[in-house]
Amino acid sequence: MSGHSPDPDPRKTPGLEPGGGVPPGETPPAESGTGTETGPRHKAKGGWAKGPTVIIGIVVVLVVAFFVAYAVIVAG
Repeated sequence: MSGHSPDPDPRKTPGLEPGGGVPPGETPPAESGTGTETGPRHKAKGGWAKGPTVIIGIVVVLVVAFFVAYAVIVAG
């Protein structure tokens, strides 16, 4: 390990005032990103489509049926 800090030296960083402050106009203005005008203009569809949900349900039922049948065969 080199022993040097990965942080830049504030004395050599352009755009900083003595003491580490930033002068006005040096940073971009704050953005208003929390209002209701942000985001998509259309309503997004909620939930999954019916097709994938039905397929997943069928697979789950088949897996459960397999394990129940296996348990009955092994126990019998």
